[in-house]
Amino acid sequence: MSNHETSETKPEVITLFGATGDLAKRMVLPAFWELHTRGLLPSDWRLIGNGRGQVSDADFREQVKESLAEFGPGEVPTNQWGEFASRLSFAGGGFSVDDPGELPAALAEASAELGEEVQRIFYIALPPVAFEPTVKALGAHDLMQSARVIFEKPYGTSLQSFCALDELVHSVLEEEQIYRIDHFLGKEAVQNLHVLRFVNRMIGSIWSCAAIEQVQIDVPETLGVADRAAFYDATGAFRDMIATHLFQVAAEVAMEPPLSLGTEDLQRARDQVLARFRPLDPGEVVFGQFDGYRELPEVADDSTTDTFAAVRLWIDSDRWRGVPFLLRSGKRLHRSRQLLSLVLRAAQGPFPEARRSVLQLSMSGAGELSASLTMKKPGPELELVTVPIELDVTALGGPSDESLPPYASLLHDVIVGDRSLFTTGAGLEHAWSVAQPVLDDPPEPLPYAPQSWGPKAADELTDGVGWFTQA
Repeated sequence: MSNHETSETKPEVITLFGATGDLAKRMVLPAFWELHTRGLLPSDWRLIGNGRGQVSDADFREQVKESLAEFGPGEVPTNQWGEFASRLSFAGGGFSVDDPGELPAALAEASAELGEEVQRIFYIALPPVAFEPTVKALGAHDLMQSARVIFEKPYGTSLQSFCALDELVHSVLEEEQIYRIDHFLGKEAVQNLHVLRFVNRMIGSIWSCAAIEQVQIDVPETLGVADRAAFYDATGAFRDMIATHLFQVAAEVAMEPPLSLGTEDLQRARDQVLARFRPLDPGEVVFGQFDGYRELPEVADDSTTDTFAAVRLWIDSDRWRGVPFLLRSGKRLHRSRQLLSLVLRAAQGPFPEARRSVLQLSMSGAGELSASLTMKKPGPELELVTVPIELDVTALGGPSDESLPPYASLLHDVIVGDRSLFTTGAGLEHAWSVAQPVLDDPPEPLPYAPQSWGPKAADELTDGVGWFTQA
Protein backbone atom coordinates (compact mmCIF):
# COMPACT_ATOMS: atom_id res chain seq x y z
CA MET A 1 0.00 0.00 0.00
CA SER A 2 2.91 2.29 -0.77
CA ASN A 3 2.25 5.76 -2.06
CA HIS A 4 3.41 5.05 -5.62
CA GLU A 5 6.17 7.63 -5.54
CA THR A 6 9.57 6.69 -6.87
CA SER A 7 11.49 5.16 -3.99
CA GLU A 8 15.22 5.05 -3.42
CA THR A 9 15.73 1.30 -3.52
CA LYS A 10 18.63 -1.01 -4.20
CA PRO A 11 19.28 -2.13 -7.76
CA GLU A 12 16.89 -4.99 -8.54
CA VAL A 13 17.41 -8.24 -10.39
CA ILE A 14 14.00 -9.80 -11.03
CA THR A 15 13.73 -13.39 -12.21
CA LEU A 16 10.42 -14.26 -13.83
CA PHE A 17 9.80 -18.02 -13.81
CA GLY A 18 7.29 -18.91 -16.52
CA ALA A 19 8.21 -15.79 -18.48
CA THR A 20 6.71 -17.08 -21.73
CA GLY A 21 3.52 -18.37 -20.09
CA ASP A 22 0.00 -16.99 -20.21
CA LEU A 23 0.05 -15.28 -16.79
CA ALA A 24 3.30 -13.50 -17.52
CA LYS A 25 2.05 -12.28 -20.89
CA ARG A 26 -1.36 -11.10 -19.64
CA MET A 27 -0.53 -9.65 -16.26
CA VAL A 28 3.06 -9.63 -15.07
CA LEU A 29 4.97 -8.18 -18.03
CA PRO A 30 2.39 -5.41 -18.64
CA ALA A 31 2.69 -4.57 -14.92
CA PHE A 32 6.47 -4.14 -15.22
CA TRP A 33 5.96 -1.95 -18.27
CA GLU A 34 3.45 0.16 -16.33
CA LEU A 35 5.96 0.68 -13.52
CA HIS A 36 8.69 1.53 -16.01
CA THR A 37 6.63 4.17 -17.80
CA ARG A 38 5.59 5.68 -14.45
CA GLY A 39 9.19 5.91 -13.26
CA LEU A 40 8.42 3.54 -10.37
CA LEU A 41 11.17 1.01 -10.95
CA PRO A 42 14.62 1.52 -9.37
CA SER A 43 17.10 3.45 -11.45
CA ASP A 44 19.04 0.21 -12.01
CA TRP A 45 17.21 -3.06 -12.66
CA ARG A 46 17.25 -6.18 -14.79
CA LEU A 47 14.50 -8.67 -15.60
CA ILE A 48 15.59 -12.22 -16.42
CA GLY A 49 13.01 -14.50 -17.97
CA ASN A 50 13.31 -18.21 -17.26
CA GLY A 51 11.83 -21.26 -18.98
CA ARG A 52 12.60 -24.74 -20.17
CA GLY A 53 13.26 -23.77 -23.76
CA GLN A 54 16.17 -21.93 -25.28
CA VAL A 55 15.17 -18.40 -26.26
CA SER A 56 17.62 -15.71 -27.33
CA ASP A 57 17.53 -12.35 -25.59
CA ALA A 58 16.42 -10.71 -28.83
CA ASP A 59 13.55 -13.18 -29.31
CA PHE A 60 12.46 -12.80 -25.68
CA ARG A 61 12.37 -9.03 -26.05
CA GLU A 62 10.23 -9.38 -29.14
CA GLN A 63 7.86 -11.72 -27.28
CA VAL A 64 7.57 -9.19 -24.48
CA LYS A 65 6.81 -6.43 -26.97
CA GLU A 66 4.09 -8.58 -28.53
CA SER A 67 2.61 -9.22 -25.08
CA LEU A 68 2.49 -5.49 -24.38
CA ALA A 69 0.80 -4.86 -27.71
CA GLU A 70 -1.87 -7.50 -26.99
CA PHE A 71 -2.42 -7.15 -23.24
CA GLY A 72 -0.79 -3.87 -22.30
CA PRO A 73 -1.01 -0.37 -23.74
CA GLY A 74 -1.13 -1.50 -27.36
CA GLU A 75 1.46 0.19 -29.53
CA VAL A 76 4.69 0.60 -27.56
CA PRO A 77 6.37 4.02 -27.97
CA THR A 78 9.79 3.59 -29.52
CA ASN A 79 11.42 6.18 -27.27
CA GLN A 80 10.39 4.22 -24.14
CA TRP A 81 10.86 0.71 -25.49
CA GLY A 82 14.60 0.88 -26.09
CA GLU A 83 15.58 1.47 -22.48
CA PHE A 84 13.08 -1.09 -21.22
CA ALA A 85 14.17 -3.76 -23.70
CA SER A 86 17.85 -3.27 -22.89
CA ARG A 87 17.16 -4.54 -19.36
CA LEU A 88 15.49 -7.78 -20.48
CA SER A 89 17.26 -11.10 -20.96
CA PHE A 90 16.41 -14.79 -20.97
CA ALA A 91 18.01 -17.71 -19.14
CA GLY A 92 16.83 -21.01 -20.60
CA GLY A 93 17.41 -24.64 -19.85
CA GLY A 94 14.81 -24.87 -17.10
CA PHE A 95 15.53 -24.72 -13.39
CA SER A 96 15.61 -27.71 -11.07
CA VAL A 97 17.54 -29.14 -8.14
CA ASP A 98 19.61 -31.32 -10.49
CA ASP A 99 20.07 -28.77 -13.26
CA PRO A 100 19.71 -24.99 -12.71
CA GLY A 101 20.11 -24.29 -16.41
CA GLU A 102 21.48 -20.87 -17.35
CA LEU A 103 19.91 -18.96 -14.48
CA PRO A 104 22.80 -18.84 -11.92
CA ALA A 105 25.20 -17.51 -14.56
CA ALA A 106 22.65 -14.92 -15.72
CA LEU A 107 22.07 -13.79 -12.13
CA ALA A 108 25.81 -13.50 -11.50
CA GLU A 109 26.29 -11.45 -14.66
CA ALA A 110 23.41 -9.09 -13.84
CA SER A 111 24.60 -8.67 -10.26
CA ALA A 112 28.11 -7.85 -11.45
CA GLU A 113 26.70 -5.16 -13.75
CA LEU A 114 24.62 -3.56 -10.99
CA GLY A 115 27.09 -3.72 -8.10
CA GLU A 116 27.26 -5.47 -4.75
CA GLU A 117 24.06 -4.11 -3.15
CA VAL A 118 21.54 -5.95 -5.32
CA GLN A 119 18.04 -6.95 -4.27
CA ARG A 120 16.88 -10.20 -5.84
CA ILE A 121 13.20 -10.84 -6.55
CA PHE A 122 11.93 -14.18 -7.82
CA TYR A 123 8.45 -14.18 -9.33
CA ILE A 124 7.03 -17.72 -9.64
CA ALA A 125 4.44 -17.25 -12.41
CA LEU A 126 4.01 -21.00 -12.77
CA PRO A 127 1.20 -23.49 -12.11
CA PRO A 128 0.92 -24.40 -8.39
CA VAL A 129 2.26 -27.89 -9.11
CA ALA A 130 5.61 -26.25 -9.93
CA PHE A 131 5.90 -24.30 -6.65
CA GLU A 132 7.50 -27.15 -4.71
CA PRO A 133 10.28 -28.09 -7.17
CA THR A 134 11.07 -24.42 -7.83
CA VAL A 135 11.40 -23.63 -4.12
CA LYS A 136 13.58 -26.69 -3.58
CA ALA A 137 15.81 -25.63 -6.46
CA LEU A 138 16.13 -22.06 -5.15
CA GLY A 139 17.29 -23.46 -1.83
CA ALA A 140 19.57 -26.08 -3.36
CA HIS A 141 21.41 -23.48 -5.45
CA ASP A 142 21.74 -21.04 -2.54
CA LEU A 143 19.85 -18.18 -4.18
CA MET A 144 17.65 -17.17 -1.23
CA GLN A 145 19.99 -14.86 0.66
CA SER A 146 18.08 -11.57 1.15
CA ALA A 147 15.74 -12.48 -1.73
CA ARG A 148 12.02 -11.80 -2.02
CA VAL A 149 9.84 -14.48 -3.58
CA ILE A 150 6.40 -13.87 -5.10
CA PHE A 151 3.96 -16.77 -5.19
CA GLU A 152 0.83 -16.72 -7.32
CA LYS A 153 -2.44 -18.15 -6.05
CA PRO A 154 -3.74 -20.69 -5.42
CA TYR A 155 -1.16 -21.21 -2.69
CA GLY A 156 -2.18 -24.78 -2.02
CA THR A 157 -5.43 -26.42 -3.11
CA SER A 158 -6.61 -27.73 0.27
CA LEU A 159 -5.69 -27.40 3.94
CA GLN A 160 -3.37 -30.40 3.71
CA SER A 161 -1.60 -29.24 0.54
CA PHE A 162 -1.30 -25.70 1.90
CA CYS A 163 0.35 -26.89 5.11
CA ALA A 164 2.80 -29.09 3.20
CA LEU A 165 3.72 -26.26 0.81
CA ASP A 166 4.06 -23.67 3.57
CA GLU A 167 6.27 -25.99 5.61
CA LEU A 168 8.53 -26.46 2.60
CA VAL A 169 8.65 -22.74 1.83
CA HIS A 170 9.54 -21.88 5.43
CA SER A 171 12.35 -24.42 5.36
CA VAL A 172 14.01 -22.22 2.74
CA LEU A 173 12.62 -18.72 3.41
CA GLU A 174 11.76 -16.46 6.31
CA GLU A 175 8.16 -15.24 6.38
CA GLU A 176 9.35 -11.68 5.67
CA GLN A 177 10.75 -12.87 2.33
CA ILE A 178 7.44 -14.37 1.15
CA TYR A 179 4.94 -12.41 -0.95
CA ARG A 180 1.78 -14.45 -1.59
CA ILE A 181 0.07 -12.32 -4.21
CA ASP A 182 -3.69 -11.92 -4.46
CA HIS A 183 -4.43 -9.25 -7.02
CA PHE A 184 -7.86 -8.52 -5.51
CA LEU A 185 -6.04 -6.96 -2.53
CA GLY A 186 -4.20 -4.71 -4.96
CA LYS A 187 -7.37 -3.27 -6.44
CA GLU A 188 -7.75 0.45 -5.88
CA ALA A 189 -11.35 0.05 -4.73
CA VAL A 190 -10.53 -2.71 -2.22
CA GLN A 191 -7.77 -0.58 -0.72
CA ASN A 192 -10.20 2.32 -0.56
CA LEU A 193 -12.35 0.28 1.84
CA HIS A 194 -9.94 1.25 4.61
CA VAL A 195 -10.37 4.96 3.96
CA LEU A 196 -14.11 4.71 3.34
CA ARG A 197 -14.71 2.97 6.63
CA PHE A 198 -12.04 4.22 9.02
CA VAL A 199 -11.96 7.90 7.96
CA ASN A 200 -15.64 8.56 7.25
CA ARG A 201 -17.44 8.26 10.57
CA MET A 202 -20.82 8.43 8.82
CA ILE A 203 -19.95 5.14 7.08
CA GLY A 204 -17.98 3.54 9.89
CA SER A 205 -20.84 3.98 12.36
CA ILE A 206 -23.10 1.61 10.38
CA TRP A 207 -20.39 -1.00 9.76
CA SER A 208 -21.81 -3.77 11.96
CA CYS A 209 -24.71 -6.12 12.53
CA ALA A 210 -26.67 -3.30 14.15
CA ALA A 211 -27.31 -1.72 10.75
CA ILE A 212 -26.27 -4.30 8.14
CA GLU A 213 -28.50 -7.27 7.34
CA GLN A 214 -26.17 -9.02 4.91
CA VAL A 215 -22.99 -8.50 2.90
CA GLN A 216 -22.78 -9.59 -0.72
CA ILE A 217 -19.47 -9.99 -2.56
CA ASP A 218 -20.40 -10.86 -6.11
CA VAL A 219 -18.03 -11.45 -9.04
CA PRO A 220 -19.95 -12.92 -11.99
CA GLU A 221 -18.08 -13.25 -15.30
CA THR A 222 -19.38 -13.49 -18.85
CA LEU A 223 -16.13 -15.11 -19.99
CA GLY A 224 -15.65 -18.84 -20.22
CA VAL A 225 -12.46 -20.76 -19.45
CA ALA A 226 -10.99 -20.35 -22.98
CA ASP A 227 -7.46 -21.72 -23.13
CA ARG A 228 -7.34 -22.30 -19.35
CA ALA A 229 -9.59 -25.37 -19.54
CA ALA A 230 -6.97 -27.83 -18.28
CA PHE A 231 -6.08 -25.65 -15.30
CA TYR A 232 -9.68 -24.76 -14.60
CA ASP A 233 -10.97 -28.32 -14.72
CA ALA A 234 -8.49 -29.22 -11.97
CA THR A 235 -9.44 -26.15 -9.92
CA GLY A 236 -13.03 -24.95 -10.33
CA ALA A 237 -14.79 -21.75 -9.31
CA PHE A 238 -14.76 -22.46 -5.58
CA ARG A 239 -10.98 -22.88 -5.35
CA ASP A 240 -10.21 -20.33 -8.05
CA MET A 241 -12.32 -17.48 -6.66
CA ILE A 242 -14.21 -18.13 -3.42
CA ALA A 243 -11.58 -19.75 -1.17
CA THR A 244 -8.90 -17.37 -2.38
CA HIS A 245 -9.93 -13.92 -3.66
CA LEU A 246 -13.36 -13.51 -2.12
CA PHE A 247 -12.38 -14.81 1.33
CA GLN A 248 -9.68 -12.13 1.35
CA VAL A 249 -12.14 -9.41 0.30
CA ALA A 250 -14.52 -10.58 3.03
CA ALA A 251 -11.70 -10.23 5.55
CA GLU A 252 -11.04 -6.67 4.36
CA VAL A 253 -14.71 -5.84 4.90
CA ALA A 254 -15.04 -7.59 8.26
CA MET A 255 -11.78 -6.80 10.05
CA GLU A 256 -11.68 -4.76 13.23
CA PRO A 257 -9.98 -1.35 12.93
CA PRO A 258 -6.21 -1.96 12.92
CA LEU A 259 -3.95 0.16 15.11
CA SER A 260 -2.38 1.51 11.93
CA LEU A 261 -2.16 0.66 8.23
CA GLY A 262 1.38 -0.58 8.74
CA THR A 263 2.21 -4.08 7.59
CA GLU A 264 2.09 -5.85 10.95
CA ASP A 265 -1.08 -4.14 12.19
CA LEU A 266 -2.99 -4.60 8.93
CA GLN A 267 -1.98 -8.24 8.51
CA ARG A 268 -2.81 -8.95 12.16
CA ALA A 269 -6.30 -7.45 11.79
CA ARG A 270 -6.91 -9.46 8.60
CA ASP A 271 -5.68 -12.70 10.18
CA GLN A 272 -7.71 -12.20 13.35
CA VAL A 273 -10.97 -11.92 11.45
CA LEU A 274 -10.10 -14.85 9.16
CA ALA A 275 -9.69 -16.91 12.33
CA ARG A 276 -13.31 -16.07 13.18
CA PHE A 277 -14.71 -17.31 9.86
CA ARG A 278 -16.91 -20.29 10.65
CA PRO A 279 -16.09 -23.43 8.59
CA LEU A 280 -18.50 -23.57 5.67
CA ASP A 281 -21.55 -25.76 5.82
CA PRO A 282 -21.82 -27.68 2.49
CA GLY A 283 -25.59 -27.28 2.85
CA GLU A 284 -25.11 -23.52 2.43
CA VAL A 285 -23.08 -23.86 -0.75
CA VAL A 286 -24.35 -24.06 -4.33
CA PHE A 287 -22.17 -25.31 -7.19
CA GLY A 288 -23.07 -25.06 -10.86
CA GLN A 289 -21.65 -26.05 -14.24
CA PHE A 290 -22.64 -24.26 -17.43
CA ASP A 291 -24.16 -26.27 -20.25
CA GLY A 292 -21.53 -27.23 -22.80
CA TYR A 293 -18.57 -27.13 -20.38
CA ARG A 294 -17.87 -30.86 -20.80
CA GLU A 295 -17.62 -30.43 -24.55
CA LEU A 296 -14.57 -28.16 -24.26
CA PRO A 297 -11.15 -29.53 -25.24
CA GLU A 298 -9.14 -30.82 -22.24
CA VAL A 299 -12.34 -31.27 -20.16
CA ALA A 300 -13.43 -34.81 -19.27
CA ASP A 301 -16.79 -35.99 -20.57
CA ASP A 302 -17.90 -36.74 -17.00
CA SER A 303 -16.30 -33.70 -15.34
CA THR A 304 -17.96 -32.53 -12.12
CA THR A 305 -15.91 -29.34 -11.91
CA ASP A 306 -17.83 -26.32 -10.67
CA THR A 307 -17.85 -23.32 -13.00
CA PHE A 308 -20.13 -21.50 -10.54
CA ALA A 309 -20.02 -21.29 -6.75
CA ALA A 310 -22.09 -19.38 -4.21
CA VAL A 311 -21.63 -19.70 -0.46
CA ARG A 312 -23.09 -18.33 2.75
CA LEU A 313 -20.29 -17.50 5.17
CA TRP A 314 -20.70 -16.66 8.86
CA ILE A 315 -18.24 -14.69 10.99
CA ASP A 316 -18.26 -15.40 14.71
CA SER A 317 -17.50 -11.93 16.05
CA ASP A 318 -19.60 -9.46 18.01
CA ARG A 319 -19.55 -7.04 15.09
CA TRP A 320 -20.92 -9.54 12.55
CA ARG A 321 -22.98 -11.90 14.68
CA GLY A 322 -25.90 -13.16 12.61
CA VAL A 323 -24.91 -11.37 9.39
CA PRO A 324 -24.45 -13.69 6.40
CA PHE A 325 -21.63 -12.90 3.98
CA LEU A 326 -22.78 -14.10 0.56
CA LEU A 327 -19.97 -14.81 -1.90
CA ARG A 328 -20.64 -15.70 -5.53
CA SER A 329 -18.63 -16.12 -8.70
CA GLY A 330 -18.93 -18.06 -11.93
CA LYS A 331 -18.19 -18.32 -15.63
CA ARG A 332 -20.48 -17.68 -18.62
CA LEU A 333 -22.93 -15.64 -16.55
CA HIS A 334 -25.26 -12.85 -17.64
CA ARG A 335 -23.02 -9.94 -16.75
CA SER A 336 -19.50 -9.23 -15.55
CA ARG A 337 -19.29 -7.28 -12.31
CA GLN A 338 -17.13 -7.06 -9.21
CA LEU A 339 -19.50 -5.67 -6.63
CA LEU A 340 -19.57 -5.34 -2.85
CA SER A 341 -23.06 -4.64 -1.49
CA LEU A 342 -23.81 -3.80 2.13
CA VAL A 343 -27.52 -4.42 2.55
CA LEU A 344 -28.94 -2.30 5.37
CA ARG A 345 -31.70 -3.53 7.62
CA ALA A 346 -35.27 -2.74 6.64
CA ALA A 347 -36.88 0.39 8.05
CA GLN A 348 -38.70 0.20 11.38
CA GLY A 349 -41.64 2.25 12.63
CA PRO A 350 -44.09 4.12 10.38
CA PHE A 351 -42.58 3.04 7.02
CA PRO A 352 -42.53 -0.77 6.97
CA GLU A 353 -43.09 -0.70 3.20
CA ALA A 354 -39.80 1.12 2.52
CA ARG A 355 -37.26 -0.79 0.50
CA ARG A 356 -33.93 -1.75 2.03
CA SER A 357 -31.15 0.73 1.47
CA VAL A 358 -27.89 -0.61 0.07
CA LEU A 359 -24.36 0.78 -0.06
CA GLN A 360 -22.36 -0.57 -3.00
CA LEU A 361 -18.71 -0.39 -3.99
CA SER A 362 -17.51 -1.55 -7.38
CA MET A 363 -14.22 -3.42 -7.09
CA SER A 364 -13.27 -2.98 -10.73
CA GLY A 365 -11.19 -0.10 -12.07
CA ALA A 366 -10.75 2.83 -9.72
CA GLY A 367 -14.07 1.93 -8.10
CA GLU A 368 -17.46 3.55 -7.92
CA LEU A 369 -19.47 4.14 -4.78
CA SER A 370 -23.25 4.17 -4.86
CA ALA A 371 -26.09 4.18 -2.35
CA SER A 372 -29.85 3.86 -2.59
CA LEU A 373 -31.88 6.07 -0.25
CA THR A 374 -35.62 6.22 0.28
CA MET A 375 -37.13 9.71 -0.04
CA LYS A 376 -40.60 11.26 -0.27
CA LYS A 377 -41.66 11.74 -3.86
CA PRO A 378 -42.59 15.39 -4.50
CA GLY A 379 -46.35 15.87 -4.52
CA PRO A 380 -49.39 16.04 -2.24
CA GLU A 381 -49.32 12.33 -1.29
CA LEU A 382 -46.87 10.60 1.03
CA GLU A 383 -45.33 8.36 -1.60
CA LEU A 384 -41.91 6.82 -1.13
CA VAL A 385 -39.36 6.58 -3.90
CA THR A 386 -35.89 4.99 -3.99
CA VAL A 387 -33.22 7.44 -5.12
CA PRO A 388 -29.80 6.24 -6.32
CA ILE A 389 -26.77 8.32 -5.39
CA GLU A 390 -23.55 7.61 -7.26
CA LEU A 391 -20.02 8.80 -6.73
CA ASP A 392 -17.63 8.23 -9.62
CA VAL A 393 -14.20 7.93 -8.02
CA THR A 394 -12.57 8.88 -11.32
CA ALA A 395 -13.79 12.43 -10.57
CA LEU A 396 -11.61 12.70 -7.46
CA GLY A 397 -8.51 14.16 -9.04
CA GLY A 398 -7.85 11.81 -11.92
CA PRO A 399 -7.11 8.32 -10.61
CA SER A 400 -7.08 7.22 -14.24
CA ASP A 401 -3.73 9.05 -14.28
CA GLU A 402 -2.60 8.21 -10.75
CA SER A 403 -3.90 4.78 -9.77
CA LEU A 404 -2.08 1.61 -10.71
CA PRO A 405 -3.58 -1.64 -11.99
CA PRO A 406 -3.58 -4.31 -9.24
CA TYR A 407 -0.56 -6.27 -10.47
CA ALA A 408 1.52 -3.14 -10.96
CA SER A 409 0.52 -1.85 -7.53
CA LEU A 410 1.49 -5.08 -5.80
CA LEU A 411 4.73 -5.46 -7.75
CA HIS A 412 5.66 -1.97 -6.66
CA ASP A 413 4.97 -2.98 -3.07
CA VAL A 414 7.33 -5.95 -3.46
CA ILE A 415 10.05 -3.69 -4.83
CA VAL A 416 9.80 -1.31 -1.85
CA GLY A 417 9.33 -4.17 0.63
CA ASP A 418 5.73 -3.42 1.70
CA ARG A 419 3.94 -6.68 2.65
CA SER A 420 0.73 -5.11 4.02
CA LEU A 421 -1.44 -6.24 1.07
CA PHE A 422 -0.01 -9.75 0.90
CA THR A 423 -1.52 -12.74 2.62
CA THR A 424 0.21 -14.43 5.56
CA GLY A 425 0.68 -18.12 6.15
CA ALA A 426 -1.54 -17.99 9.23
CA GLY A 427 -4.29 -16.20 7.33
CA LEU A 428 -4.26 -18.68 4.47
CA GLU A 429 -4.29 -21.61 6.87
CA HIS A 430 -7.46 -20.18 8.42
CA ALA A 431 -8.97 -19.69 4.96
CA TRP A 432 -8.29 -23.27 3.87
CA SER A 433 -9.69 -24.54 7.19
CA VAL A 434 -12.92 -22.69 6.43
CA ALA A 435 -13.08 -24.13 2.91
CA GLN A 436 -12.12 -27.72 3.77
CA PRO A 437 -15.63 -29.02 4.66
CA VAL A 438 -16.77 -28.14 1.13
CA LEU A 439 -13.69 -29.75 -0.42
CA ASP A 440 -14.41 -32.90 1.60
CA ASP A 441 -18.10 -32.96 0.70
CA PRO A 442 -18.69 -30.85 -2.43
CA PRO A 443 -22.27 -30.36 -3.60
CA GLU A 444 -23.26 -31.77 -6.98
CA PRO A 445 -22.92 -29.01 -9.61
CA LEU A 446 -26.29 -27.93 -10.95
CA PRO A 447 -26.58 -27.22 -14.69
CA TYR A 448 -27.19 -23.68 -15.87
CA ALA A 449 -27.56 -22.02 -19.23
CA PRO A 450 -24.75 -19.75 -20.47
CA GLN A 451 -25.55 -16.03 -20.11
CA SER A 452 -27.96 -16.80 -17.24
CA TRP A 453 -27.38 -15.92 -13.58
CA GLY A 454 -26.52 -19.51 -12.71
CA PRO A 455 -28.51 -22.07 -10.73
CA LYS A 456 -31.69 -20.70 -9.15
CA ALA A 457 -30.75 -22.46 -5.91
CA ALA A 458 -28.15 -19.74 -5.29
CA ASP A 459 -30.95 -17.18 -4.91
CA GLU A 460 -32.18 -19.06 -1.83
CA LEU A 461 -28.93 -18.18 -0.02
CA THR A 462 -30.06 -14.53 0.09
CA ASP A 463 -33.20 -15.32 2.17
CA GLY A 464 -35.45 -13.51 -0.27
CA VAL A 465 -33.33 -10.35 -0.51
CA GLY A 466 -31.93 -11.26 -3.93
CA TRP A 467 -28.54 -10.61 -5.46
CA PHE A 468 -28.10 -6.88 -5.94
CA THR A 469 -25.86 -7.38 -8.96
CA GLN A 470 -28.98 -8.60 -10.76
CA ALA A 471 -31.08 -5.59 -9.76
